[in-house]
Amino acid sequence: MSRHKNILNNIESIGNKLPHPVTIFLLFTLAVIVISHILYLLDVSVSFTGVNSETGNREEMDVSAISLLTGDGIAYIFTSVTENFTSFVALGPVLVAMLGVGVAEKSGYISALMTNTVTKAPKKFVTPIVVFMGVMSNVAASVGYVVLVPLGAIIFLGFRRHPLAGLAAAFAGVAGGYSANLLIGTNDPLLAGITTESAAILDANYIVNATDNWYFMVASTFLVAIFGTLITDKIVEPRLGEYEGFNEFDDTENGIDATQKKALRYANISALLTVIGILALVAWPGAPLLGEDNNIIGSPFISSIIFIMMLIFLIPGIVYGAVVGKVRNDKDVVELMDGSIATMAGFIVLIFFAAQFVAFFNYSNLGTIIAVSGAGLLEALNINSYVILVLFIFIAAVINLFIAADSAKWAIMAPIFVPMFMQLGIAPEISQIAYRVGDSSTNIISPLMPFFPLVVAFTQRYGKEYGIGTVISLMLPYSVIFIISWSILFVVWLLLGIPVGPGTSIAY
Repeated sequence: MSRHKNILNNIESIGNKLPHPVTIFLLFTLAVIVISHILYLLDVSVSFTGVNSETGNREEMDVSAISLLTGDGIAYIFTSVTENFTSFVALGPVLVAMLGVGVAEKSGYISALMTNTVTKAPKKFVTPIVVFMGVMSNVAASVGYVVLVPLGAIIFLGFRRHPLAGLAAAFAGVAGGYSANLLIGTNDPLLAGITTESAAILDANYIVNATDNWYFMVASTFLVAIFGTLITDKIVEPRLGEYEGFNEFDDTENGIDATQKKALRYANISALLTVIGILALVAWPGAPLLGEDNNIIGSPFISSIIFIMMLIFLIPGIVYGAVVGKVRNDKDVVELMDGSIATMAGFIVLIFFAAQFVAFFNYSNLGTIIAVSGAGLLEALNINSYVILVLFIFIAAVINLFIAADSAKWAIMAPIFVPMFMQLGIAPEISQIAYRVGDSSTNIISPLMPFFPLVVAFTQRYGKEYGIGTVISLMLPYSVIFIISWSILFVVWLLLGIPVGPGTSIAY
């Protein structure tokens, strides 16, 4: 174990020396500018079969490197910055979703819902429900880290079990299952937007929707819940042994009071009515949100999934807040929305620089050149596509140890790997899943993950001797087993040819 600690401490040391993600994107953008000019001077070009954005037809194309340091290139840089930012696909959907999720979170609705669900569980179901609720909490961005991770420890304590086992189970669900859910979360439109931008390098008409990984993510929810439960009960808790500090804590610490229960009941009723109202808009032939031939695929319902998700969180959030006294008038609702958007400030700044990198990368044709050249190399090596995808999972897992923000990593990797895999006949949705599997598997052992210090602080409540090494040693079994089992599920899924989401295809 000491050898593992030394390796992970070295990773942490290297990671701490990396600049801020914003600075990384700025440096990458500068590198794109310089490299584009070098390739332009060398007259580098590639030929490939792509999709004509005007006709929508596949045809043979020749693409040359475009310099960002010529007169036209410099003019593009200065005139495109604002549009690059405002038109970035991931920006709008995430902010719209957060208006609803933020109100539900800050009113206390999500916290009460998770607390009430988990604390009612029979003893034998405590572990799977804690892990499962951890997975489900990622639909509401960071709320799982702040609420469910400490709650997991409290719940286990109430059942006379080691609190760190409960903390580990919750953390495994929240972070390890960050790319698994039964619902569409705020992360889905963000990653789908970046994937769409990257697919446009070869196919300007290709669109990846927030729902395009949904089927696989639903299956992944149960995979994480099952293995998370087994690891907690069979490996982590036995290793921890008997906890000796039960007398220092009050078993009544968990649960919600009568007012919160009343508010939760009314909020859940309002959520149910909201869902029924939305489903009514697709319930009969010719309904407003159905598509052509009354098809749900490609319908207004799918296109409006972000707004629908906002409503499903916003309405019960307001109802809950009204009953508990946090929402007394319209000004309070707006204040909750203000607070939720304020928490996105860092994301907005990051997106500004990420958008420039993606736009300049696309304008210079570097993505196309790298993708076509890389695909040609891989084809020449005659490596099986599934082997390449599994290798990509592990590449994403390693990179996750050094770059914390999943959107930042994908914005860097997607413009290279998505078109490359498209050249190999692999759909962008599949590349996105491979990335998400690798990214989620090492979230729980990355000291650079923003909430990792918070988790360390939670552990120290139950023992001053606990620290980073404690958390890493707790979570390492989850990380290893998650990436192996998830990769196996991924390969089996592809071999069976099952769609990963509504209307999707494995092949491009």
